[in-house]
Amino acid sequence: MLSGFKKFLLRGNVLELAVAVIIGAAFNAIVQSLVKDVFTPLLAAIGGQPHFENLEIKVGSSAIKYGLFLNALISFLIVAAVVYFFIIAPYERLTARFSSPEETTLRECPECLSEIPKAAVRCSHCTAQISPLIDQKADQDQR
Repeated sequence: MLSGFKKFLLRGNVLELAVAVIIGAAFNAIVQSLVKDVFTPLLAAIGGQPHFENLEIKVGSSAIKYGLFLNALISFLIVAAVVYFFIIAPYERLTARFSSPEETTLRECPECLSEIPKAAVRCSHCTAQISPLIDQKADQDQR
């Protein structure tokens, strides 16, 4: 029973996830500080308010602190931008560079324009007889 738990903990996915959570928490602290100590004072200086966290609307005896929401929104946008521009976009470029183009197994029927398998000699939609496609790659290999 204990050996199964040990195997579970030593799986690569669990360790990678633990590292991701720790790095994410540290990154969150950096972004929160950047928003609270750099961006909001700059934006607040432009808007005339010393701090966003003090912005609120009084409704009866309650206070709606929309300044805290603005801080959270700015933090979210920064995290989303960092994730997109530094993780997603480079990953997509890298996978596009190293991925091989997918070879299509379909072709268009010349009679009804529906998609049929390349090897088909009769269309399954309109039943037209179709000449077989010559595999150019196989033809070149035979030469």
